Amino acid sequence: MAELVKDKESGVAAAGGGEMDIEHSRTFLEARSEEELLSGIKKEVEAGRLPPNVAAGMEEFYRNYKNAIFQSGDPAAAETVLSNMAVALDLMLLDVKDPFFFQPYHKALREPFDYYMFGQNYIRPLIDFRNSYVGNHSLFYEIEEKLKQGHNVVLFSNHQTEADPAVIALLLEKTNPHIAENLIYVAGDRVITDPLCKPFSMGRNLICVYSKKHMFDIPELADMKRKANIRSLKEMALLLRTGSKLVWIAPSGGRDRPDPVTGEWNPAPFDSSSVDNMRRLIESSGAPGHMYPLALLCYDIMPPPSKVEKEIGERRIISFHGAGLSVAPEIAANCEKSEEVKDVYTQALYKSVTEQYNVLKSAIHGKQGLEASTAGIALSQPWN
Repeated sequence: MAELVKDKESGVAAAGGGEMDIEHSRTFLEARSEEELLSGIKKEVEAGRLPPNVAAGMEEFYRNYKNAIFQSGDPAAAETVLSNMAVALDLMLLDVKDPFFFQPYHKALREPFDYYMFGQNYIRPLIDFRNSYVGNHSLFYEIEEKLKQGHNVVLFSNHQTEADPAVIALLLEKTNPHIAENLIYVAGDRVITDPLCKPFSMGRNLICVYSKKHMFDIPELADMKRKANIRSLKEMALLLRTGSKLVWIAPSGGRDRPDPVTGEWNPAPFDSSSVDNMRRLIESSGAPGHMYPLALLCYDIMPPPSKVEKEIGERRIISFHGAGLSVAPEIAANCEKSEEVKDVYTQALYKSVTEQYNVLKSAIHGKQGLEASTAGIALSQPWN
């Protein structure tokens, strides 16, 4: 973390790729205790540099993160909380003062400040690796080989939390760092507009789109959002033409939510038009393409609100918990293009994701561990 702070002191990359030369408060980086950190939030509000609603979110973020890290039983929990939150709050304040604007294709900012490692270091202590698992780990090596050969790969996945990119990268960083660092995420506008989320998004490779679920939240902006999505699709097409691209997309159009009656979490249904749009982009790229179903279980770490919210600025509930990631063999698309065939293909992907998800759920929530493995889904802990 000392390296992160050192990088932060050297200047943070601005939207245009240079360095910000604005006067920046050192309130949080110089804090040496919880009291100084929290009083720093109050001072920034009083100085007019921080809106009260953002300040309230930052304080809640701090307290929830602290509680989660202390759940881990790590003897260095207090130091971890202070160092990680000092950098996080500093980056949030910096973006409030001089907002970063995301392009349709955003490449992770790694210097002069490494936003990718900031996100990794922040989320890592929230994962209980003793109770975390990866399904069919050998397939990630297969995917890496295809990327080396110039092929494109798409991972059709469920989506659980704002921390999904970090969770995926953390479960693969020791064995598959190329995937962890080069994966491109199709991301909704909320993670690139919420000031508490933006610093984490800046460290990921993103194709920025507006989710169908929020397309008409503000009716007069719907046309602008549609045009922005068209620009993003064009950027995606250009990227895929170069080959060797790995793309993660959640065809549900948003995060999974618990069943309102049972409280059970399951992958949200996939939208066949989203799947087919991605398939067409892959097929028209000129490079060989492959499509794999991917399952992710990590909602306990940072669950979304129980219902879809229109307003930016949701509450962040945070916990220390096990997480799971699984991939199944690629599913080739049928050459026929009828609506029925599109739906059948989408359901095949969704069925595979659901099956993998249930195995991860048995391993983590059912406490079965590696014994939850099945004939088609072999669980392991590749970091051991």
